[in-house]
Amino acid sequence: MTSATAADYGWIRSSSSLFAYALEVGYTLTLVRGILPEELLRVVGAEPRGVCEGSNELIEQHEAHAYGAEEWPESFIAGAFTGRGEGGDWTLALEFGGDLGTRPRLMEALSAGTRAVSHSSNGGKPMDFFHWYENGELRTTFEWPASRTGSTPDELTAVMREAGLNPTGDEAPDVDRKAAVFALAERLTGVQVTEQLLTEAEYGMGEVPEEPAEEWESVTIDITDAHGERTYVRLRRDRL
Repeated sequence: MTSATAADYGWIRSSSSLFAYALEVGYTLTLVRGILPEELLRVVGAEPRGVCEGSNELIEQHEAHAYGAEEWPESFIAGAFTGRGEGGDWTLALEFGGDLGTRPRLMEALSAGTRAVSHSSNGGKPMDFFHWYENGELRTTFEWPASRTGSTPDELTAVMREAGLNPTGDEAPDVDRKAAVFALAERLTGVQVTEQLLTEAEYGMGEVPEEPAEEWESVTIDITDAHGERTYVRLRRDRL
């Protein structure tokens, strides 16, 4: 495991940084061990969109897709490339305005038999999330470090502290929480993400489709009125 801390990722706040743009419009960075970029794009159902050289071209492709249509598309462009990390090669997938790394179904599939880590921001508001999956299982996830869920929400507390996060409350005023999340991801993957790595990578691109609506079999109506009378009705889908 690396010794990365928030201080190692101060570059994300530079006004000239790629991540100045990413934090403004929203991003997701997903890291998966042991699969190729084209395999990742296949698993998530992306339609191939060729190859681009560097993050500037990836941004151009994102903006052409997002702003080139009359209506805002539900699909988005993801770019994936290979990086070296703990245990071998990892695929890094970067999107702007997308949510690949926050979709449970996709992350469970990507992490089957391996490890997957993602972090994201929706821009603007913002809402920032971190996810760690192992062998198809969500182990730890949080928006605020003190409010964690997953099958093992407390397993990373020591590592979180070392990276600069406070798993029991607010961080110190001089700690950048987003930079600390980058450091936490590096500690779990061994992949050191630098601006040069992202700006110079050759990305295999794919258009990730809108997430399909979940199938449902029934609707339950359960109402208790002011007199304590309860109405309970279960309506099956095939009867509606």
